[in-house]
Amino acid sequence: MKYADDIMKAVEVMRKGGVILYPTDTVWGIGCDATNEAAVARIYEIKRRAESKAMICLVDSDNRIQRYVRDVPDVAWDVMNLATKPTTVILDGANGLAQNLIAEDGSIAIRITQEEFSKELCYRMQKPIVSTSANISGEPAAQNYCDIAEEILGAVDYVCTSRRNEHKPHKPSSIIRLRKDGEVNIIRN
Repeated sequence: MKYADDIMKAVEVMRKGGVILYPTDTVWGIGCDATNEAAVARIYEIKRRAESKAMICLVDSDNRIQRYVRDVPDVAWDVMNLATKPTTVILDGANGLAQNLIAEDGSIAIRITQEEFSKELCYRMQKPIVSTSANISGEPAAQNYCDIAEEILGAVDYVCTSRRNEHKPHKPSSIIRLRKDGEVNIIRN
């Protein structure tokens, strides 16, 4: 399948409330429309993950973050612009996203992807996309397509074809908690 067709099919599935498997700027991810509560609930079920454990969203731009997070602190822009590897920021004041994706304290974990496929996917979707590792909760993350368990492959509505033949090490993103009061906590380096 051609790259553009792969993206359009994935977007079509997510717009209909479906769940996809796709390559990201880190490990392979399970994704859906981050504003669709039923789709987000399906991902929790697929991963066998407690809804109290937050998941990450990917976006394509600064502007998209500002649509879904109230009052992004200046330090967040500095962290995202200066990061030399994929870095997820946890920000207060999430809005417009599925309620079961937003943490109890009103925060959301969000990352601007710079990787070509996931960036184009986010751009075409025009909304944040859930990005959680393609594995059962507690098991190792799928660094490459070949690492994804059959159980996960069979549970989603669409599996992207792009980057399936890639075989190289990938790591999850760094995660930094940024509070409005200026407090910074490194969750995962």
